[in-house]
Amino acid sequence: MAWRGFVVKWAKTEFLRSSDSSPRAARLNPHNQQRCGFRRDAKGPDTHKGHVTRETKPPSSEAGTPGPPPPTRVPRPPLFKPLMFTAGFTGFSFGAAAILQYETLKSRVQNAKDAEESEKLLQGSRDMAYWHDWWNQLSGFQQQLLLLLSLVDDFWSGLTEGQRTVTGIIAVNAVVLCCWRIPSMQRTMIKYFTSNPASKTRCLPMILSTFSHYSVLHMVANMYVLWTFSSGMVSLLGREQFLAVYLSAGVISTMLSYICKAASGRLHPSLGASGAVMAVLAAVCAKMPEAKLGIIFLPMITFTAGNALKALVAIDTAGLLLGWRLFDHAAHLGGALFGIWYVSYGHKLIWRKREPLVKLWHDVRSPAAGGSRPGG
Repeated sequence: MAWRGFVVKWAKTEFLRSSDSSPRAARLNPHNQQRCGFRRDAKGPDTHKGHVTRETKPPSSEAGTPGPPPPTRVPRPPLFKPLMFTAGFTGFSFGAAAILQYETLKSRVQNAKDAEESEKLLQGSRDMAYWHDWWNQLSGFQQQLLLLLSLVDDFWSGLTEGQRTVTGIIAVNAVVLCCWRIPSMQRTMIKYFTSNPASKTRCLPMILSTFSHYSVLHMVANMYVLWTFSSGMVSLLGREQFLAVYLSAGVISTMLSYICKAASGRLHPSLGASGAVMAVLAAVCAKMPEAKLGIIFLPMITFTAGNALKALVAIDTAGLLLGWRLFDHAAHLGGALFGIWYVSYGHKLIWRKREPLVKLWHDVRSPAAGGSRPGG
């Protein structure tokens, strides 16, 4: 035991000597070795040499300590389900639009007959004196309410069919914008109202994100363009076909955005109706390329619709190739190309071949009609 006490006493003496001879900065900084070790790891070994120096190797006491994990490569998300959803939703949209048009025409014919019969019954039965007495029997609040409803009806009747159609779309976008301001709904809004190929929920947000805007300025810009071009689009296609094109363009533009994001590895979320709005704008510009357009704040500057479409496609193509991230240029480009394709070829390939579906629906709705062919 004497030699053991001698060795312990000698070790303590050497430890005190080494502590006194060490620099003051080293004694005051107990983490100096760890900091230097981090610096060495950041430099990395020299790849031109055939070996690694001994200084870069961890000490034997730290051999079991795990180092920083290597950068993981994000796998490309599978896009088969979104592709099938795009095809199925597009087919469903145009099928539902064809049936809706049939039902609308049938309802208009029936309403016209009912209005004609009611007009015959009421003709000459009540004169102006009756309605004057009825108006005087109402209270002041009821009269003001009827006047307000009359003004709203006059405003609604003054709108074009296209503007009346997009009024519902604008209302839905406004409701979704308000939902973004509710803190308890943030998780739900991010999950279902933003499109991201890396998300677990990829299909349903493809259509819901078309009605989703987080910025008020973003929504106002998109809805203004939609309001401006809706009249021309609905006059070309009709209300039902316009809705089918708008909804399908939103899903198709998101699908192209998914493909470009998966190919580039930039898996960030997107939202907005820009892809569907671009389809409407591109369809009108392709159908009427000589129409004159202008800028709302610069009315003195005018240009043709064809030149505006070429400029927009060129900007989005450049943004997609150069990796600009201010907008989702892939979605813009996908919507514009779908709008051009539909007014050029898609109308003939899809809408004009809806007769078998409409006839089948007519037979299901009215089996006693036999083989009568529906109009419209």
